[in-house]
Amino acid sequence: MNKIPKVLIPLPTYGFDPTEAAIPWKIMKQHGFDIVFATPNGEKAEGDRIMLTGERLGIYKKVLMAREDAVKAYAEMSESYEFKHPVSYENINPEKFEGIFLPGGHDKGVKVYLESKKLQSIIPHFFEQGKAVGAVCHGVLLLARSINPTTGKAVIYDYNTTSLLKSQELLAYYLTKMWLGDYYLTYPGTTVEDEVKKVLKSKKQYKRGPIPIMRDTPQKLHRGFVVKDRNYVSGRWPGDIYRLSNSYLKLIMDTANHVK
Repeated sequence: MNKIPKVLIPLPTYGFDPTEAAIPWKIMKQHGFDIVFATPNGEKAEGDRIMLTGERLGIYKKVLMAREDAVKAYAEMSESYEFKHPVSYENINPEKFEGIFLPGGHDKGVKVYLESKKLQSIIPHFFEQGKAVGAVCHGVLLLARSINPTTGKAVIYDYNTTSLLKSQELLAYYLTKMWLGDYYLTYPGTTVEDEVKKVLKSKKQYKRGPIPIMRDTPQKLHRGFVVKDRNYVSGRWPGDIYRLSNSYLKLIMDTANHVK
């Protein structure tokens, strides 16, 4: 690869999943990538505090909150120049990037990110140009809402994909609803999996993978699950993040010098 890949990571101002942003950021930085963060108004973002501290998660704290490696990576990312100086959504020029990576998050603060018409309007560029696209958890929902202007279909209409599973989303909700209410349901009444499946040409394109129990690690990538289709790779939850990050690295190295 001759060029240093420049990757866009859009975030909401508050509420993104710290693991799903910080681990990919750290791995890409270790490989010399140029990272640009974007937020709604160009203000520094903040990750979901409950995920970072475990506050209010009760007996499920160790199971549900971000792992220690992710919390440390988040602290490093928070002090980086690029994280402290994001661009605004309106100032994004997709032509300047070799790839885009879309983290997830379930706090209600992520709605501004998932519902951004600006982000939905620039995402088709990455598919049309064959640039590397990575998404995890609710980040796949943003792709499901991004419409290819030529076809009138979602950009992932004919792609294989995964996302946060309905079973995962509802389990976390039922475990904590007595004291957290609908915190784990970004959109009460539906799930990420439900909405993603609706935009696909066939429900068979949606891949659930093995039961997500153990989180992956740099030494145990096999615990993670990802779905790669052409220039797009997706994951389900923080437990897939190391395998997804490594898959995205390979993907962008393969595509960076061959974009249209």
